[in-house]
Amino acid sequence: MKKVSILMVLFIFIFSGCATWKGIKKDSSDAWNATKKGTSKAYNKTKEAIHEATE
Repeated sequence: MKKVSILMVLFIFIFSGCATWKGIKKDSSDAWNATKKGTSKAYNKTKEAIHEATE
């Protein structure tokens, strides 16, 4: 029963922001791209800092 309740809340949350399946896919894609950019930026900054520290 608990799993069903959690799934229902999750589906309501997902579908409340996006009216169509295409909307859900677009939002997921946008979120993935934003995460990729942020992660890449953090990786590059860390790499630069390590390089500067070991010179």
